[in-house]
Amino acid sequence: MRNLREVHILSIDINNFYVYIWKMTKTRVKTNPATPITSSDDDVRIGLKAVLNILQKWQCSEIEKQALLGIKRSTLHKYQDDPQSARVTHDLTERVSYLLNTHHALRLLFSNPENVYGFVRLENQSAPFNGLSPLQFMQSGRCAALYEVFRHVDGLRGGQW
Repeated sequence: MRNLREVHILSIDINNFYVYIWKMTKTRVKTNPATPITSSDDDVRIGLKAVLNILQKWQCSEIEKQALLGIKRSTLHKYQDDPQSARVTHDLTERVSYLLNTHHALRLLFSNPENVYGFVRLENQSAPFNGLSPLQFMQSGRCAALYEVFRHVDGLRGGQW
C-alpha cells in the first residue's frame, strides 16, 4: 500500500508583500511520513496579516471577521494589533489558506478592484450560495464553507487544481 498525503504549500513574494497562493490541492503525492510537509508558523502569521488586510477591503464587520477566522472577539483584536502574536493552529492555517486562495482567484478573475473586493458581497443564485452572497455563505463559520467559496471562484476562472 502506498503512503499518500495531501500537500499544502505556501508561496510568498516578500518584495511585493503579497501572499500569492497557499495551494490547497486534492492532488496526492508520495511523501515520507517521517518528513511532513508543513508551512512554518511565521508563514501563517504573514498570511494572517494579509488576510486581515483583505477582510478590511471586503469591508467585513468585526463579527464577520470572527466568523471567517473562527476566533473570538478578544483574539481578533489581539491578532489585528499584532499578527505575530497569533497562536497558529491547524484550523487557523486552513482558514487563512482558503481566504488567501479565494482572494488570489478573484484577482485572476477580475481586473478592477471593485469586483475583486466587491464580489464577496454580491448575491449569488448559483449553487452552493442559493441567493446568499459568498460572504454570507462563509459566515457559517465552517471551514468547508470557505473551501466551497474558493472552489466556486476558482471554477469561474477555469482553475485547475
